[in-house]
Amino acid sequence: MHHTIEIDEIIERKRDLYINISEKIWNFAEMSYEEKESAELLCKSLEEQGFEVERGVAGIDTAFIGSYGSGGPVVAILGEFDALAGLSQEKGVAEYRPLSKNGSGHGCGHNLLGTGAFAAAVAVKEYMQENGLSGTVRYYGCPAEESGDGKTYMVREGLFDDVDFALTWHPMSVNAVSYMNALATYQVYFRFKGRASHAATSPHLGRSALDAVELMNVGVNYLREHIIDDARIHYAITNTGGFSPNVVQAEAEVLYLIRAPKVGEVENIYQRVHKIAQGAALMTETELEIEFDSGTSDLIRNTTLDKVMLENFQKLGVPEFTEGEINFAEKIQATLTEEELADLWDDSLRGKALTDVILPLQGEEKAFGSTDVADVSWVTPTAQVHTTCIANGTSLHTWQVVSQVGTSIGHKGMLHAGKVIAATAVEMMQNEDLIQQAKKDLQAKLGGKRYVSPIPSDVVPPINRKN
Repeated sequence: MHHTIEIDEIIERKRDLYINISEKIWNFAEMSYEEKESAELLCKSLEEQGFEVERGVAGIDTAFIGSYGSGGPVVAILGEFDALAGLSQEKGVAEYRPLSKNGSGHGCGHNLLGTGAFAAAVAVKEYMQENGLSGTVRYYGCPAEESGDGKTYMVREGLFDDVDFALTWHPMSVNAVSYMNALATYQVYFRFKGRASHAATSPHLGRSALDAVELMNVGVNYLREHIIDDARIHYAITNTGGFSPNVVQAEAEVLYLIRAPKVGEVENIYQRVHKIAQGAALMTETELEIEFDSGTSDLIRNTTLDKVMLENFQKLGVPEFTEGEINFAEKIQATLTEEELADLWDDSLRGKALTDVILPLQGEEKAFGSTDVADVSWVTPTAQVHTTCIANGTSLHTWQVVSQVGTSIGHKGMLHAGKVIAATAVEMMQNEDLIQQAKKDLQAKLGGKRYVSPIPSDVVPPINRKN
């Protein structure tokens, strides 16, 4: 029996368990670093499946590692389980219907991601037992991928230093081994402190922190013309200083996210943004406080792992969808704009509600997004797979995703991703030559460069900071 057939059967035996876990995490919909129920559910589920679990790793309450086996090779399977703000949405409906005002929702499908990775880890463990395979399989519970970069803190603490290779996945509208690169990032708070005063009778005595934030934003808008084309600068005003216009705002805060292809490029842009913030503080006679929040590196793809993952994907085939599921996907597509429907991964998908093919392995595409998986890829060979969990044209971080990842479409994609990851893991674990080749690929890509965490050593995870 080929190992892909056995892996398929192993995961199918517990499909109801995995669907149930993904549904519970969908309902929890917890934000970055607040995923207490989601993390504990996965920890207890790992223990019930025979894993030893270490909670609170890297100084983060919701980060954990579940381990089975001993010695090498060591495979890391990465799971995420955080949701997004403002994306509350009823599942299985093709119209915007929030469950709660301003509630959170799994607009990136991490309820599936964490559970599919869990299914893969359990399948590897059971394959090891049934076939006498030695080694160690670890499930890494990685919080705060959406905002906070939990994996970067975990990498910085050395939690991946003895890992031979790492595997993960992400729900998408396609079936493919991921060929996207990832931009490096810095996320930084800029806080301004001024002096409150009556805005009518004594405005000359006040020093407006909100003015400083606004002036900083104007300055950065002018900077955008003078940075490299592939860079992005985003911001959110996280504190406007209050709700009374007749009070000069004494405190205000803005959070900036800077992206560029390489960490050094991000650092260069950050220094220029820093100078703009200092200028805004000078113009308003306010005090400036800067707090580094998080950061990520650029992604290092691994040729060997990518090929092994694609071969296993091809042997397993693709998720199969019913007529009812296709009809629902078409209803979702009816809510999308023409621009969204035109923005497909591949022209061959045009006219298809749900992807029913595996896209070929491709060279690196220009990156626009970012992920803390990238930091793992610097210290151990890493590969990611995508499976069809949402309709073609659906943009991530939308209510349409939240609706779909709580349905059988998402569940099928999740289980299939678990199979691809597990099959890839056991093939690698049984072939030391492949592991060594993957490590050589990584070193060749690095070209002598060593990993340096984009998060300074004195910066602690956000959950541990004093307000």
